[in-house]
Amino acid sequence: MPAHILITNDDGVHSPGLLALKQALDSVGQVTVFAPDRNWSAAGHSKTMHKPLRINQVTLADGSPAYTTNGAPSDCVGLALLGAIPHLPDLVVSGINQGGNLGHDITYSGTVAGAMEAVVGGVPAIAVSLDAREWSDFRAVTQVVTRLARLILANGLPPNLLFNVNAPPIPSDDVLGVVITRLGQRVYRDVLVERIDPKGQPYYWIGGEPPSGIVEDGTDIGAVANGYISITPLSMDMTAYGFMDQLHAWMAG
Repeated sequence: MPAHILITNDDGVHSPGLLALKQALDSVGQVTVFAPDRNWSAAGHSKTMHKPLRINQVTLADGSPAYTTNGAPSDCVGLALLGAIPHLPDLVVSGINQGGNLGHDITYSGTVAGAMEAVVGGVPAIAVSLDAREWSDFRAVTQVVTRLARLILANGLPPNLLFNVNAPPIPSDDVLGVVITRLGQRVYRDVLVERIDPKGQPYYWIGGEPPSGIVEDGTDIGAVANGYISITPLSMDMTAYGFMDQLHAWMAG
C-alpha cells in the first residue's frame, strides 16, 4: 500500500503553492489535501474549541478533490488525525506558504503550526515556505520537499522533530543549493495604526514594513538571503537545557 501524505496550508485550499506541492508529492504516495477554506496567515498554533467545525469537499484547479474546513491549519491536521478523513497519514506536509517562515516567524506561522500539530499527534512533518510576496517558480523547492518526503518515509524521524523548509524568491535555475541551518534572528518593524470609526471610537491595525532579518552564515535567514534553500530541523521540546543549572542556583540562593 502506498504511503499516505496529508497536505495542508495556511493560505487557503485554493492557493497555488498548495497545488504545486500536491502535484509534486503525487509521485511519492497517496496524497490527501485538507486545508482551510480561507487565509489563516499568522494564526499560530491555534485549536478551535468553542465553535463547530464543518468539513466540505471542493475541487482543486487540476480537477482533483480536496477537503476543507472553517478551522485553522492545525484544526485541519487535528481533524485528520482524529479520523475525520479516510486513512491516517504517514507524513504531513504544510505549505507552500506565500512568504518566508524564518527565525521567530515559526511562533506565528499557521504553516508551521500545521506541521507541529502533526508532530504532536506522532506523525512526521515538513513545513514549506517560499520567501516571496508574489507567487513564482516552485520547481526547486518542490524537488527538495519531494526528496525529503521520500527520505522521511524510508527512515522515519525522531519524536518531536519536524523540518522547516524555506526557499528564496528567485527562479529555480538560480537556486544555489540546499543548506541545513539553525533559526536566525528576525527583525520586526511593526507599528500601531490608530483610526476612528464612524461612531467616533478608536480602532487599531498592526501595520509596518515587512520584517527583515540578520543575515548570518549558518542560519535560515542567511541561507535564503544568499540564494539557497534552507532546511531547519525543529524540536518541539523547547526546554532551555543550558539554563537549568543557573535556574537551580537562583532557586537555591
